[in-house]
Amino acid sequence: MGTEVTNDNRTNISTVSTAKSAKNRLGSTPTKQAGDTSIAVELAKKQREISVAEFFEKNKHILGFDSLQRSIITCVKEAVDNSLDACEEACILPDIFVEINRVDKDAYGVIVEDNGPGIVKEQVSKVFGKLLYGSRFHVLRQSRGQQGIGISACVLYAQITTGKPVKIISKTAADRPACYFELLIDTRKNDAKVLVKKDIPWNRPRGTRVEMEVKGTYIQGKKSVGEYLKSTSIVNPHAKITFIDPDGKETVFDRATDVMPVLPEEIKPHPSGIELGMLLKMADGYKDSMVNFLCNEFARIGRKTADELCRVANLDPSARAGDMSREQAKSLIEAFKSVKIIAPPKVCLSPIGEELISRGLRKEYKTDFVSVVKREASVHSGHPFIVEAALAYGGNVPREGRIDIMRFANRVPLLYQQGGCAITHAISRINWKNYGLEQPQEGLPVGPVMVIVHVASTNVPFTSESKDAIADIPAILDEIELAVRDTARDLKNFLSRRKNLERRKEKEEIIKRLLPQLAEKTASILKREKPDIDPVVANIMGNVLIQKKGAGIRLKNFSDAEQKFKLRATSHKIEKNWDISLAPGEEQLIKFPAEKISVEGINEEMITGTCVVSETADGDGEKEVKIQ
Repeated sequence: MGTEVTNDNRTNISTVSTAKSAKNRLGSTPTKQAGDTSIAVELAKKQREISVAEFFEKNKHILGFDSLQRSIITCVKEAVDNSLDACEEACILPDIFVEINRVDKDAYGVIVEDNGPGIVKEQVSKVFGKLLYGSRFHVLRQSRGQQGIGISACVLYAQITTGKPVKIISKTAADRPACYFELLIDTRKNDAKVLVKKDIPWNRPRGTRVEMEVKGTYIQGKKSVGEYLKSTSIVNPHAKITFIDPDGKETVFDRATDVMPVLPEEIKPHPSGIELGMLLKMADGYKDSMVNFLCNEFARIGRKTADELCRVANLDPSARAGDMSREQAKSLIEAFKSVKIIAPPKVCLSPIGEELISRGLRKEYKTDFVSVVKREASVHSGHPFIVEAALAYGGNVPREGRIDIMRFANRVPLLYQQGGCAITHAISRINWKNYGLEQPQEGLPVGPVMVIVHVASTNVPFTSESKDAIADIPAILDEIELAVRDTARDLKNFLSRRKNLERRKEKEEIIKRLLPQLAEKTASILKREKPDIDPVVANIMGNVLIQKKGAGIRLKNFSDAEQKFKLRATSHKIEKNWDISLAPGEEQLIKFPAEKISVEGINEEMITGTCVVSETADGDGEKEVKIQ
């Protein structure tokens, strides 16, 4: 016979099942059955708070320490970022020293030293020994670091992999001694464990030096420390960086300008980026009126806009903001979306600028053509951002394979996860065949091209804590694409112009081969001297004629447009310079017994002369023509 299942039976079955489950989890059978609270008590005993340091101790890959090759770069990056930020905030031109030395088979010493303002003694242990400790997390302005994790994460990684403390020297003034620390991180408390603390002499007037020993692999090539520092120098042209590699080779990335970047200013939150929970938190405890709350705590809200927001949200402008209910907050959020509010100010951003990007790029690369574009400020989730793009063609840019992409966020190179980055995605969705480059289906184009994209924002939306790639935010994707398209149009014009000039050159060479033979035969028949054919060639080609004429220099513009260029000539170690401007058909004779003549600012194909012509690229697509 079957057994009837009653409600009591079901209760007993459920209790037995719960007891067995608890036994599996706890390793012992509970002493009581139904209504027993001992299981919950036992579970509660096992629960405890996890410090952020303990979490990252077990999940170091999240912070960029996911491979031995990458770990050394991450340590250098975080230290250099801190140095650049500190120097800029103190209005000091950065002079940064980086050294990597081999300690063991897979252990390296990493040293980063700067000439910044230094760190006060009381803060050193907190800056280096406490994760999520910093000065920028609650500040709305552009900065390289924001969370206060970077350099302390490097200390933690060194501690995990080699067990050795990090050594720090900091000095804040020339008339004060430097403070020296050796410390580890107590991961249970997320606090510094200071092993050594003392004053020492240091030959720097001020600055900070950090030295750590980490497990890693030093590599050469694209994703190396040297390439990272080279990229950093391009978007930080005001910085001088000296690098010594494990083999003792010294490389200096000199500054391209002595002008400091404009220091970004702090701004208040913009209403378009506020969510319900944040609004309630901001209003909590606020004792003033709602209208004053809106005017004082948000960017771009004046009295008129505040009154309109209160009207649309059906709020009393004179009511105490701290008494706002959840439903009222929801109404205000909706009002933020419907009322037209000016975009956030861009004083919180510090873009590099077209001129300095161009200087930084040309300092490290020789190119035939460079185009730089800076977009106007845009907004994503209430955060202003600016996209800058540059495109370099030819020169020593690699000619084989796909184009090179250099990605930057807030002046920091992004070396990893290129395929998962909004910058790559925006470049890939452009039809590059329209701009003169070959492009495989749904991929990056092919050719001797380097594309540089810099995104500056108060909050760059990275895909992870390691800050390797930018998320596919539609507004950012669109701005990147528009910026790169602008540079691509300039490239198309350059390639078209160069092709036309090449055709002109071929035509001129044919004329120069035939015309002398014709002139020689004609002179022989007429029994006259062979004529100078250069003016004839210049006239046929529509070129500018530049030739030595007795004790002077003859210039004539045979083209149909005004020609402006710089003329330099030397004679017996005396050099003279002229800014030349020739109208169509105009001729000039400069009295100077030139031995060597050079012309800058005009394409070689537009010059005709009786002398030998050699060329050197000046980096912007034009040629410097030397007539010897």
